[in-house]
Amino acid sequence: MLSLSAYLGLFLSAFGAATLLPLQSEALLVLLMFNGQHALWALLLVANVGNIMGSVVNWLLGRYLERYRDARWFPVSEHRLQQAQRGYARYGRWSLLLSWLPVVGDPLTLVAGVMREPLWRFLILVTLAKSGRYIVLAFITLHWP
Repeated sequence: MLSLSAYLGLFLSAFGAATLLPLQSEALLVLLMFNGQHALWALLLVANVGNIMGSVVNWLLGRYLERYRDARWFPVSEHRLQQAQRGYARYGRWSLLLSWLPVVGDPLTLVAGVMREPLWRFLILVTLAKSGRYIVLAFITLHWP
């Protein structure tokens, strides 16, 4: 049962970290790796699935909430939204390869939804970026002196 709760906690942490919430999943992944009671492949799979699903939530928010951009409660100013759209239009879908970065990565996934990036292409690029981050983190953790 404790093992299941560890995986669930990692999933929720990774999911939340990929949304616009200020969470972080890397520390929990490293802790669970050091614990040694869980298969590395399973930890990476759970973290990746959670993180990618959180990014899809951002994509969906961008895709469907943008129509409310003129509402008073809309969380982003018109200027910031246009600035983000110009940046995405300039650098395009390849900017999603930076979706693993703190601070800028999660808003990129939201803007991809606003810009109507096809979900299949979004998933490929975000999966490459997010999986790459966790794999590099696992490699560094395993080879730390």
